[in-house]
Amino acid sequence: MKQNKNYDKVKLLRFGDLGDERGSLIVVEGERDVPFAIQRVFYIYGSDATVMRGQHANRNTEFVLVNVAGKSRVRVDDGLGREQVYHLDQPNTGIYIPRMVWKDMYDFSPDSVLLVLCSEHYDGEEYIRDYEAFRAEMAREGESERD
Repeated sequence: MKQNKNYDKVKLLRFGDLGDERGSLIVVEGERDVPFAIQRVFYIYGSDATVMRGQHANRNTEFVLVNVAGKSRVRVDDGLGREQVYHLDQPNTGIYIPRMVWKDMYDFSPDSVLLVLCSEHYDGEEYIRDYEAFRAEMAREGESERD
């Protein structure tokens, strides 16, 4: 049976709250709290609940997504029939998404700020933006793993 082994590495991460009576303080460090050195950071805000973001897989980049405000949903898909939806609604919780896993972000609350930590600098060439092309590439990878 074909399998995307990277999909099995998708997981929720919990970050420690180092706050005190003055308020919360969440610290996220590369190669400690996330499984890679952080090379790029961006955030998504101002998207309404009907907007679908992401809609791609990456050949090289790993991601951690954290809703630092509000909430959203993240659907991950292995391209071979398995998918799961994660609900991000706490600023001390993130989802780790390794390379070659399809991701869709959606159902943003009006106050949503989705922080994205990346293992690589931006390179548009490593993005797979067509879902059927992603599925075909995963099927080929699955065939080569059996050899």
